[in-house]
Amino acid sequence: MKPAPDSSERRMMTPKNTVLTYWQTMATNDFAAASRLLAEDYWCHWPQSSELIRGRKNFAALNTAYPANGPWRFKVRRIMAEGNLVMTEVDITDGVQQATALTWHRVVQGLIANQIEYWPDPYPAPANRKAWVEIVKDTPDDSAGHRT
Repeated sequence: MKPAPDSSERRMMTPKNTVLTYWQTMATNDFAAASRLLAEDYWCHWPQSSELIRGRKNFAALNTAYPANGPWRFKVRRIMAEGNLVMTEVDITDGVQQATALTWHRVVQGLIANQIEYWPDPYPAPANRKAWVEIVKDTPDDSAGHRT
């Protein structure tokens, strides 16, 4: 995998390409390298747990220390961009743990300035909806071409 882009390369990247490069770098499990795609005053908010990560160092340290059963793998399922805002849906696994991250990224001058990230938990479908729904493991492919 090629190293994170330097500052002149980052300025030439679209916000969407910045975020795709971020996820590709996260897949190397070199979280210090991934942090170089973040702005100096970066922050990430996890609204569900009310946590706020401030700064590149905390980002890299938290991801490095996070308990894992193996290397983390990331699959970008969807990405949409408008202006400097990019939304991603990413499947994440270490081979045992599985999660989905829904992340809003704000990109400024080729760096991710902030993220708001949601970690939805799956839950069993309530029985009272059984007459109107079907149970599926994956979202059906859409015709708008938003899947990657």
